[in-house]
Amino acid sequence: MGKTFLLAPDSFKESMTAKEVCEAMEIGIKRAVPDATCIHVPMADGGEGTVQSLVDATGGVFVQKEVMGPLGMPVLAQYGILGDGKTGVIEMASASGIHHVTKATKNPLITTTFGTGELIRDCIERGITSIILGIGGSATNDGGTGMAAALGYRFLDRSGNQLPLGGGFLDDLHTIEMSGVLPELKQISILVASDVTNPLCGERGASVVFGPQKGATPEMVQVLDRNLKHYSKVVKEQLGIDMADVPGAGAAGGLGGGLLAFTNAVMKKGVEIVIEYTHLHEKLQGADYCFTGEGGIDFQTKFGKTPYGVAQAAKSVDSSMKVIALAGYIGKDVEALYDEGFDAIFGIVPGAAEIETLLANGKENVARTAESIARLLK
Repeated sequence: MGKTFLLAPDSFKESMTAKEVCEAMEIGIKRAVPDATCIHVPMADGGEGTVQSLVDATGGVFVQKEVMGPLGMPVLAQYGILGDGKTGVIEMASASGIHHVTKATKNPLITTTFGTGELIRDCIERGITSIILGIGGSATNDGGTGMAAALGYRFLDRSGNQLPLGGGFLDDLHTIEMSGVLPELKQISILVASDVTNPLCGERGASVVFGPQKGATPEMVQVLDRNLKHYSKVVKEQLGIDMADVPGAGAAGGLGGGLLAFTNAVMKKGVEIVIEYTHLHEKLQGADYCFTGEGGIDFQTKFGKTPYGVAQAAKSVDSSMKVIALAGYIGKDVEALYDEGFDAIFGIVPGAAEIETLLANGKENVARTAESIARLLK
């Protein structure tokens, strides 16, 4: 009887989705072991590619919706509904990501998470009861006030006027008005996929650490940090929620904090969420080998990246199961991973070539490498 290979890679950025990596691995394995059983579990770690992987792994569907982009202009965003029909999965970057701004237009004083709130609202209106929300890659620094505004919260100044969208106006916040909040919001559970542990404000806060990459000058950083401090003070006074120093509140320009303040949100490592929703532990039962991988693997992989999460899951199911990782690029101090559940790590690159060529030939290179490994295992 043929061996069973559990295939649980992340995407190889700009080259292959996680599902395509699974398919390429199977092609290679079956060249060497024709009667092998291959179980595909496309993976992700809460960042880019999470919606794709979870929709692929659960037989779900994609939904497209025009929403407000980070600069207030319409953008076409996408989210997923998992195979259970009740779980929505959103990447905030789809609506409010840094790829929607240019070097000339990025300005964290005015960028908004309103579009992310519109996606949450759309999920609720479709009868979704739980949402997985990945919050990497944002263009924003508004503390999640845009997201909350799309769900019916109103942020008013001393005269009762609504504040303009963006983190640059939060110093004028006087009242948070809640009478128009979507009633169903209370019933929705939101699982926030984030590996960022930064607080909302201060030296390690959203504005200081992440503001510059979103276009903030040193002066803007000071304004944004001061504004988020004021905003968190108002939230504490009026809602009784102290979010300023919560680890992860600073993620996505403070969207982490806004989600904790205005929704039933819980934060969790992205890869842990994906492992749970793909039922990886159950699918590993009875597997002989586990193949994982992603575009680049190095010593940082053990800080919550997909291959690390997969290796840990495999060893928890069967400590003798061989875990083999494939990568487009093998980086510094990768030896540290051999104490973290990995049995072997293979690069897929056949030789020196232009990066464009390597990206284009990713599937072929994965298949060839998987075949070589399977022949060795046989």
